[in-house]
Amino acid sequence: MKPKTYEDLRAAISREYPRLSRQLQRIAQFALEHPHELALSTVAAAAARLEVQPSSLVRFANALGFAGFSDMQRLFRSHLVERSTTYRERIAQLRERARPGGTSPPGVLHEFVTDSIHGLEQLAERIRPADLRAAVRQLAGAQSIQVIGLRRSFPVAAYLAYALNRLELPAQLLDGTGGMNREFARRIGRRDVLVAISFRSYTPETVEIAAECRKRGAGVIAITDGALSPLAASASVCFELGDDTKRAFRSLVEPLCLAQALVVSVGHHLAERSGGAARAA
Repeated sequence: MKPKTYEDLRAAISREYPRLSRQLQRIAQFALEHPHELALSTVAAAAARLEVQPSSLVRFANALGFAGFSDMQRLFRSHLVERSTTYRERIAQLRERARPGGTSPPGVLHEFVTDSIHGLEQLAERIRPADLRAAVRQLAGAQSIQVIGLRRSFPVAAYLAYALNRLELPAQLLDGTGGMNREFARRIGRRDVLVAISFRSYTPETVEIAAECRKRGAGVIAITDGALSPLAASASVCFELGDDTKRAFRSLVEPLCLAQALVVSVGHHLAERSGGAARAA
């Protein structure tokens, strides 16, 4: 069945992805990472950007149930319009859907609390213990730790860098001051760890820096939303928190909870390691 909304399209891409050829999988990844480019490009321009034939884009659209590229492109364009909505516009949409009393301050708080509780319950199920242990080992053993998270991910990144420093670990926040993130990131090597945080719609600078660091052999711990996130390909450990694009405002409760769990777990690891060393001495 042909997708009717952008959310349906994303779901169809995820569902069909394992059955696509390698070339069409590459197009699928590009479509999820750069929806604005597919929304605004001609089929020839998009094909050139992907280094494929225009017919490959048509085949990709056909595989998802569309008659052709233009038919599929309409949904990417609708998503571009949705992404450009201001906070005032989002709140107007919330008001239209709100239950009686739901727009009062107590009603808004109740809705956020309810959503956050549900998100935390899902977080506990999504995070694999093996990933937590691997991330803790990498952070505790790193020569240096660089943390990047821009736009709405910035509060999570800022907390992680602050808290890891409080553990007396060499952590630095790549906050973009002076446009120097890429220059600082070039120093990240094999004995270092990058923590990269980004959610849909992914920040290109975060994605590119993570890929460059991984190529140089650095550990990359990603905090993102799903397996098709562009950060997943660069991650030595990837925490997938789930996609909440149906919400007007992305919750920071789940990523901050994960960040706190990582910091406290690293503290336990360091204490156990120093205790073991003291006993050995």
